[in-house]
Amino acid sequence: MAYVITEPCIDVKDASCVEVCPVDCIQTSADENQYFIDPDTCIDCGACVPECPVQAIFELFEVPPAGKRFIALNADFFRH
Repeated sequence: MAYVITEPCIDVKDASCVEVCPVDCIQTSADENQYFIDPDTCIDCGACVPECPVQAIFELFEVPPAGKRFIALNADFFRH
């Protein structure tokens, strides 16, 4: 998993990151309150990072301690 979307995305759901992703690995659903990055599809390009207006996207190894739970949340979203 290259990138993780964390807490600042909650209830914002700005789609700027989705629009620039070359592999369409950023998704959500109507009943979710944030976007998620598919760890199996992300190619680690980083195009999404500067587009996020709330700085919610981090490289896996740079996720702040308070956001570590979002690593599993992103992966779990795609296991349904």
